[in-house]
Amino acid sequence: MPRRERHTIAKNRSAHHEYFIDETFEAGIALTGTEVRSLRERAAQITESFCLIRKGEVWLHGVHILPFSHGNIANGDPDRKRRLLLHRRQIDYLDGKLRTKGMALVPLELYFDDRNRVKLLIGLARGKKLYDKRADMAKRDAQRDIQRALKERNRS
Repeated sequence: MPRRERHTIAKNRSAHHEYFIDETFEAGIALTGTEVRSLRERAAQITESFCLIRKGEVWLHGVHILPFSHGNIANGDPDRKRRLLLHRRQIDYLDGKLRTKGMALVPLELYFDDRNRVKLLIGLARGKKLYDKRADMAKRDAQRDIQRALKERNRS
């Protein structure tokens, strides 16, 4: 049976603009059944979300999963904190890295993996300064101009 590719639910597009992503980790999420069913029918909001480590557990804050359309009282709070599922070694490693000044855990992408489980790609990130953002924008503009010139040259 062929493997399915992952199906993206939501992306945090502003994360790469606001942070330098040093490492990425794949984490599972502890969700209720109606939350998973809701994710199958429509997207979630992860742009304003962040991760914290409290008492040896990683928690995801600020994710908004819309209530399931055919749900009832089983629909939970759409903005509740959700526990992330990582190995103990990974949590200890991340906790040590986060004690460094300027480091943060940022959610990058929420998706269904090849076995239909909801996963979250989190990044260990350093905050960008304003001049870093400007340099990135200038580099992107220069790259776009180069591509445009090459495309124009190939047409002639």
